[in-house]
Amino acid sequence: MLYYLFQYLEKIDFPGAGLFQYITFRSGLAIILSLIISIVFGNRIISSLKRLQVGESVRDLGLEGQKEKEGTPTMGGVIIVLAILIPTILLADLSNIYVIIMLISTVWLAGIGFADDYIKVFKKNKEGLQGRFKIYGQIGLGLLVGLTMLYHNDIVVKVHQEEAKEMNLQVVDNLDEGQVYVKTTLTNMPFIAKNLLDYKKVLRFFGDNDGKYVWIIFLPIVIFIITSVSNGANLTDGIDGLATGVSAIVAVPLIVLAYVSSNTDIADYLNILYLPYTQELVVFTASFLGACIGFLWYNSYPAQVFMGDTGSLAIGGIIAALAILIRKEWLIPILCGIFLIENLSVVMQVTYFKYTKKKYGEGRRIFKMSPIHHHYQKVGMHESKIVIRFWIVGVLLAILTVITLKVR
Repeated sequence: MLYYLFQYLEKIDFPGAGLFQYITFRSGLAIILSLIISIVFGNRIISSLKRLQVGESVRDLGLEGQKEKEGTPTMGGVIIVLAILIPTILLADLSNIYVIIMLISTVWLAGIGFADDYIKVFKKNKEGLQGRFKIYGQIGLGLLVGLTMLYHNDIVVKVHQEEAKEMNLQVVDNLDEGQVYVKTTLTNMPFIAKNLLDYKKVLRFFGDNDGKYVWIIFLPIVIFIITSVSNGANLTDGIDGLATGVSAIVAVPLIVLAYVSSNTDIADYLNILYLPYTQELVVFTASFLGACIGFLWYNSYPAQVFMGDTGSLAIGGIIAALAILIRKEWLIPILCGIFLIENLSVVMQVTYFKYTKKKYGEGRRIFKMSPIHHHYQKVGMHESKIVIRFWIVGVLLAILTVITLKVR
């Protein structure tokens, strides 16, 4: 909203109004504003949650310090969501399709998480929202993001005219210097020639109709990514500050990737896809970063509030949707390596337990407990040390993600 106000003020030559045209300026403001919202209003929200007796009911898992967490307010993800939405609405171009998708994604998954937390807290049902409804919601969001990517006219890629002809791409607009905007399923993929992958190539057996049926491969991939990362963030949210800190670390390379993808000179230099209009995602991601850091004010050990599924499902979905929109989804296994490890530890534990129970009559375990952060708690490591070490690994993975831009 302020974005439009300052656009008007610039037209009438109001001093300083032109600053709002700089994406870096608005992104910096977004981080500051989201931090202020998280810290200032976070305390009031926590007090309200306490008055409503929205306390965490902790299962006895035999973990050190677990009983002290009983009654800690949950549903604190509301703080994160507000600290993302308010700066974005104020500072971003709300007519931008990428911003619209991210706002919908945030509210969509936060709503699913809120329903789960509400059932657990107010309906006293520890199971919360049935798993299938969570999956349905994640699939629905995946379809929305995937279909918009495929068919919305503002979601395009800039390439040279010769490349468009060579790859038989649908031209949306002709530009100067022999360049065009095209509709395409091209995406950046590290460690391969030209850093490019076209999903249509998987469907070559359709011949000239491969573009018409590309949704067969693209939509399931988008759904899988959103579901996996969202659930990964949910599993990681098991000890104070872990999921929040990891998400803040992940947000930094996403800001970098969104910025370079929307800058034609840098994109050409790095040999990645130039994506028009994605610069507004820098503002959104900056709000996301500020919200995560601000939430750590209250969520770091010992936590004064837990984000609950309201926050964890939302932050995972936000990260997944952002990576898909800037066509860097194949970097997720590196960028979100912590979430991946947490997911895999649960899958390995459950699979091995079922296998050994069938074969030997008793279930055996690979880890003392899953997700894997609980394994380290079981072997006697303090949770604050686990969190810091996971953060360090997250930083290494974030750096590795960025440097892959120059790896062929």
